[in-house]
Amino acid sequence: MAVSNVDRANEQPRADVTDTERGGALGSVLVVDDDPTVSEVVAGYLERAGFTVRLAADGPAGLRAAEEHRPDLIVLDLMLPGMDGLEVCRRLRARESGGGENGGRPVPVIMLTARGDEDDRILGLEVGADDYVTKPFSPRELVLRVRSVLRRAQAGLPSGAPEGGPRLAVAGLTLDPAARRVHKEGRELALTLREFDLLAYFLRHPGQVCDRERLMREVWGWDFGDLSTVTVHVRRLRGKIEDDPGSPQLIQTVWGAGYRFEAAPEAGTAGAEDGHA
Repeated sequence: MAVSNVDRANEQPRADVTDTERGGALGSVLVVDDDPTVSEVVAGYLERAGFTVRLAADGPAGLRAAEEHRPDLIVLDLMLPGMDGLEVCRRLRARESGGGENGGRPVPVIMLTARGDEDDRILGLEVGADDYVTKPFSPRELVLRVRSVLRRAQAGLPSGAPEGGPRLAVAGLTLDPAARRVHKEGRELALTLREFDLLAYFLRHPGQVCDRERLMREVWGWDFGDLSTVTVHVRRLRGKIEDDPGSPQLIQTVWGAGYRFEAAPEAGTAGAEDGHA
């Protein structure tokens, strides 16, 4: 999928790096996009920002690269030959939930989608993407998003949380900020980066009503953005921590106001499903 207005300012010529890897101090990024112009420009900006970059031009190649050279983050185009970005993300998350050498820790995914395709963006979040950038986009904006997502992944804490921090144990859930692990009644849960951050924020603010704007600001670190991102992540998180996601007892919807985490909900107080989740 082409990007019509990629900002090519200060772009420098680059050799083909599809099957090679360049050094970078800030982390490794796998860019999966079938448009060579987009891949080269994005890779150039990321490299100059200090990242190691590897490229893949289709879905199957992206999956192989993610398995053979596990990156710190993946920039994944939605429309890909061979296997679309949704299926790539689905398989990545399924592989992670099965454990393996990475201990089931998910690789953050930023999905590239076409502007106006809200359904596709929501589907991307539903299958486990952590963030998205709409095409056409500014490579500088993408670099900022990559830095923001990786900062949270590497720090192990959501925005605004104190560095380090104690383990949290609430309602059968145990969250370890340093190890970025969550257990429910002894069983480890496979949460994405944003799901982990969202749960950590809820656990640190039990009983408080949090609207979607507040969650977007405090968990995602953005003062702007599509609030459906929050909605989808709340729904996915409920599916992993609630005994009955259709009648949530922990993350309750407060009509017209947002969400409230109930550490010890009383019978009959399940959050009603409104148009937000």
